[in-house]
Amino acid sequence: MVTKLTVLIFAVVAGLIGLGVGYYLRLIISLGKKGSMEIEIKEMLLTAKEEAKKITTDAETKAVEVLEETRKEIREKEDKIQESQNRLVKKEDLLDRRQADIDKEAEIIKDRAVEIRQIKERADKLEEDKKKALERISGLSPTEAKAELLKTIEKNAESDLLSRIKKLEQSGEEVLEKKAQDILAISIQRMANSVVGDIMSTAVAIQNDEIKGKIIGKEGRNIKAFERATGVEVLVDDTPGMITISSFDPVRRYIAKLALENLIKDGRIQPAKIEKVVEEAQADINKTIKQKGEEAAYECGVVGLDPRILLILGRLHFRTSYGQSVLQHSIEMTHIAGMIAEEIGANVAVAKAGALLHDIGKALDHEVAGTHVEIGRRILQKFGVSEDIVKAMQAHHEEYPYETVESRIVQTADAISGARPGARKDSVENYLKRLEELEAIANSFKGVEKAYALSAGREIRIFVKPEEMTDLEAKNTAREIAMRVEKELKYPGEIKVTVIRETRAIDFAR
Repeated sequence: MVTKLTVLIFAVVAGLIGLGVGYYLRLIISLGKKGSMEIEIKEMLLTAKEEAKKITTDAETKAVEVLEETRKEIREKEDKIQESQNRLVKKEDLLDRRQADIDKEAEIIKDRAVEIRQIKERADKLEEDKKKALERISGLSPTEAKAELLKTIEKNAESDLLSRIKKLEQSGEEVLEKKAQDILAISIQRMANSVVGDIMSTAVAIQNDEIKGKIIGKEGRNIKAFERATGVEVLVDDTPGMITISSFDPVRRYIAKLALENLIKDGRIQPAKIEKVVEEAQADINKTIKQKGEEAAYECGVVGLDPRILLILGRLHFRTSYGQSVLQHSIEMTHIAGMIAEEIGANVAVAKAGALLHDIGKALDHEVAGTHVEIGRRILQKFGVSEDIVKAMQAHHEEYPYETVESRIVQTADAISGARPGARKDSVENYLKRLEELEAIANSFKGVEKAYALSAGREIRIFVKPEEMTDLEAKNTAREIAMRVEKELKYPGEIKVTVIRETRAIDFAR
């Protein structure tokens, strides 16, 4: 029992001692750790102070560097500004000096101008005094003295001048004449084609003579309708395989020929069909006119013309001048003018265009007032043709002056083409002109629809509008036309005036 208690006491005491020792050890350990933490905190404070000091030092150093660079840049800019100001000051000084020099030179010039003016006045006065002295001594005025001096010189050198002038004229004329002869001879030789055209009649070939009866029709009904629609005479005689169309107007002959050929080909020949075919032929002629104008320009090498000019040019295919085809004459002229222009070094294109278009006014000369030259000028100017070409064509009849060498070339080519033997027939031209005047007189009367000169000018057939003229007025019109023809025209024999007034009533069954 005692032993167990002793042991228990001993154990309790030992436990208490252990607790005390543990507490003491823990206290010692805690104190040791506290000292270590304080030491670490002090070390961290020292380290932080050193880093802060270092950062502050670096910042101060950086600030000093930046401040130094800024001051340096400011000094550089101040230097540049100062340098610019110095240059401006120098320029201002230089400008001031130059202005002073200019003002000084201007004053000098003014002074010299005054001196020159004074010198000129003195020179003029001396010249005038000299002239007066010479006049007083010689007793002659300046004009008389000049004339006397020239007369003396001419008299002394008269024989020498005359011989030299004569020699120059002879040699110059010989050279120029020889050159002109060569050029014209070459041009005529190179363009020596003939101009042949139908003058009054056109033949239409037929397959057999039975067609002649169809063309004449019952009691001549078809042939009368054809002549009325076309304005031509149809001559049906015993000549085999041929029918002749006669008219002074080549356009009418062409329309009649085309219409008759189409009627023969169709086989149905009667008045209504005749009128329709003639209208179709009149429409087709416009295509032919355009084609002829384009072919002429292409053949002559004249390019750049307005299509409307080519259309007017093609109408010359159906015009004649003294029996010579105007379009063929113009084409021939163009080739001749081109050759001459090449020989003498003129503008070939202008010369050829002026020659081709020189008679274009004849396509409209019976429709528009004025000469064919004036009409041609207006046509070319309207469609924007070059003024050089207009000048080249307008002088070929000397209505306008020769302003360019090409105008003389065109006039020369016209003379060459028209003067060739056989090219023109004056009597035919006068005859055609009389027939045109005969139709013009008839067409000038009110109410006249169409007028045709027939039978070689021995008859004028006039169709009037029935709604505008009575039968009595038609008779009076025939008499008035006959009296006017007697008064204004000269003609052999007599002319029959026939006025036709016809009323048609047309309706359609549907």
